[in-house]
Amino acid sequence: MSEFWLISAPGDKANLVAWERMNTVTLKANLSSNSKFIIPDLKVGTLDALVGLSDELGKLDTFAESVIKKIAQYIGEVLEDSKDKVQENLLASGVDLISYLTRFEWDMAKYPIKQPLKNISEVLAKQITQIETDLKTRAAVYNSIKGNLLNLERKTAGNLLTRTLTDIVNKEDFVLNSEYLITLLVVVPKSSYTQWQKTYESLSDMVVPRSTKMIAEDGEGGLFTVTLFRKVMEDFKAKARENKFIVREFYFDEKELKGEREEMMKLASDKKQQYGPLLRWLKVNFSEAFVAWIHIKALRVFTESVLRYGLPVNFQTMLLQPSKRSAKRLRDVLNAVFKHLDEVAAASIMDASMDIPGLQLGNQEYYPYVYFKIDLSLLDCS
Repeated sequence: MSEFWLISAPGDKANLVAWERMNTVTLKANLSSNSKFIIPDLKVGTLDALVGLSDELGKLDTFAESVIKKIAQYIGEVLEDSKDKVQENLLASGVDLISYLTRFEWDMAKYPIKQPLKNISEVLAKQITQIETDLKTRAAVYNSIKGNLLNLERKTAGNLLTRTLTDIVNKEDFVLNSEYLITLLVVVPKSSYTQWQKTYESLSDMVVPRSTKMIAEDGEGGLFTVTLFRKVMEDFKAKARENKFIVREFYFDEKELKGEREEMMKLASDKKQQYGPLLRWLKVNFSEAFVAWIHIKALRVFTESVLRYGLPVNFQTMLLQPSKRSAKRLRDVLNAVFKHLDEVAAASIMDASMDIPGLQLGNQEYYPYVYFKIDLSLLDCS
């Protein structure tokens, strides 16, 4: 992903020469790729209203950026093992983000230009807020299913001493509903298989002969059944422990086991059913939010340009994509070409003793020309 600079300067004859010079220098030195960024004739209103709107748009810009970043990150979470496919899901109006930016067209249907700027700003704010609200709701539902499934799946991990036995045991492995007999499950280290077979019947009284059977095995050992009388159970456990045979605290309950298995199957099914619609929603609403964000940037350029250059409205906007490692040189060229727009600011910026790239106006860098950054690297979730 890349960084773009959205800049504007007056569009009168004197400044058209500056624009041409800027284009020629940046092209010749391969400092940036430049494209026109067309902003339609919007309703200006009063200058007082524009000053207030400028502050609101700054906050809305930050909010919209945070929402599209959240959506992009969540697409990465939903894709799980296919995170390398995140970027191909980040489209705006059906095209990649750079193509959308470099061929930007104002959406007249969504944001009619005959209404006041304040109204357009409110429509955009409402749209972004709704997307964020819906994202929280949908993410909460999906995360709950995914989290519960993960917890159940974690139980099947680990060794035979700690993992769930739901997917291992069967009814046939146990003596059930007996007043006197009980079947225990014992974890035996691999190196002790022979010892177990030779000694388990004599670890305590009342062990049923030839009642042991290995029903599962992992890299460390095996899980054996053994049947004995209930009254010697505690004695058998103690003797088994002395011989490094560990009795699992497990008692077969068919209803409970069936419930666990069904819960896991249901959660896996629910997650699968949610996945497709959720991913589609994320893609559609990423596009909606990104398109809205760029319209907010356009509104900011328009508002700032009118406040900076005055009426009647006459300015030109350009989208610059700085070439790799050329940002500083490009900034120097822009400051030199447009320094006549604000000699004091330009002199301060170009003063070698200054160690900041632009004057700070709130959180916004100030240059002789109107400047806003569009940083697409924040959407790099790989």
